[in-house]
Amino acid sequence: MKFVRNTADSSIVEDSVYGVMELANKRAAEIGEENVYNATIGSLYGENDIIVAFDTVYNSYHQIPKEKKAAYSGSIAGNPNYLSDVYRWIFEDKKLNLFHKEIATAGGSGALALAFKNILDIGETVLLPEIAWGCYYGMVKENNNNMAFYELFEGDHFNIASFKQACLKVLETQNKLLVLINDPCHNPTGYSLTMEEWTEIIEFLNICAKENAVFLLNDVAYIDYSYSQSHARDYLSVFNHIEHNFVVYIAFSCSKSLTSYGLRCGAGILLGKDEETLNSIQQVFIKTARAIWSSVPNAAMENFSLIANKYKEDFLVEKKQYIDLMKERSSLFIEEAKQCDLPIYPYKEGFFVTIKIEDSTSRDRFHEQLLAHDIFSVKVTKGIRLAICSLSLRKIKGLAAKMKSLL
Repeated sequence: MKFVRNTADSSIVEDSVYGVMELANKRAAEIGEENVYNATIGSLYGENDIIVAFDTVYNSYHQIPKEKKAAYSGSIAGNPNYLSDVYRWIFEDKKLNLFHKEIATAGGSGALALAFKNILDIGETVLLPEIAWGCYYGMVKENNNNMAFYELFEGDHFNIASFKQACLKVLETQNKLLVLINDPCHNPTGYSLTMEEWTEIIEFLNICAKENAVFLLNDVAYIDYSYSQSHARDYLSVFNHIEHNFVVYIAFSCSKSLTSYGLRCGAGILLGKDEETLNSIQQVFIKTARAIWSSVPNAAMENFSLIANKYKEDFLVEKKQYIDLMKERSSLFIEEAKQCDLPIYPYKEGFFVTIKIEDSTSRDRFHEQLLAHDIFSVKVTKGIRLAICSLSLRKIKGLAAKMKSLL
């Protein structure tokens, strides 16, 4: 007798990140951490090869009374102060002439999951970038939806023609468009869209919204690690130009921003011209959240609000040290990759660089070669993702040439 639903995926879990990370940890125990290149998971590591946990964040966390840590959140949607603080954190001084509704989520992944579960009907199609974080695929499949893809690059810039063509193709068979854009600091390539590219995207989606419902899912997990911090949020102003029948949904991750990966706290922000539409979506999202994770950890939300209102300047000073370190790491790898002709996708900023290998058989063979030489990375569509966020400068030095010799 079969006990799970017929549509359930009962295959063995083979997570592309955690599986390789386990191999890396096992190898490090055998030959020593110093001899292993663990470029698997998207967590920030220091030059001592230890995960970074900001002093600002955890000193603040330890100030929270144990009674608040033990308590449930103030509401299913999230603590009201947390929700308003998240909105101000994301938009800062950007003035949006749109209604907005927020919901606290179990990490950035929770924010994404709410959209994938509730926006489309079963059997409809989600539009994703061809090169993307692999967990998107699992979320879509879990909800019995299909996937279509747009090509991410045309040369060294965003492939707007493919994006438009893919949107129109989806709308041939359904009157609702759910399209995801992971920006800035795209995972896995490290690309960030220009203001001009964002403007053209919104102009086109406005045309689509004349006869269809358009739901733009903007995954901003790495926005706080953009190298152009003062301008990282400039693009958000283009959302002021969205038309009716068009909702923007921002998926935010406290996990990434605050180096608090294990606290599982995030938020979803709905933006649109019709407040009633946003209310109805928010209510559906709240019911799903209640049914799946019930409520977000109270202490995680309280800590975010403490930092946002009391310790933000200290936080920004501490974070800048690591943004500068990331710049140094990425610059070193990119420069050495150019010197040895190691092909990479266009990189601007962020936690990851992706080696360009369009043929999957060649990619798989290369990945095996890397594993055999204690270089642990993650396979993605048309490439190999390297988490430079977790590699020290001394390990990055010479790594591109070593990888090229194995390619």
